[in-house]
Amino acid sequence: MGRKSPYPEEFRKDAVALYRAAAGRRTYAAVAADLGITAESLRTWGRKEEDPATPKGRDVGASAVEELARLRVENSRLLKAEKEWQLEREILRQSAAYGAREMK
Repeated sequence: MGRKSPYPEEFRKDAVALYRAAAGRRTYAAVAADLGITAESLRTWGRKEEDPATPKGRDVGASAVEELARLRVENSRLLKAEKEWQLEREILRQSAAYGAREMK
């Protein structure tokens, strides 16, 4: 067992909540620096507060499957758009070549 934390439980929970509210925009280090604690302390508190029913590490369950499906749909949409843009460029290229011949 480690030593007892000098920070009250409420402070630790508030610090973790602050980090999670800023997730994606701020790092552990940035939030920890604002609070005057180390990033590793904040990271440890966050791990301890995770739901014990979920496995350690990333949850690759339903959310990953949903994300993969969303990305596949987005990928197919982008591929379709790329084909349309290629067709438009080819039409413009031929039109420019035709216009250049007419100018001569």
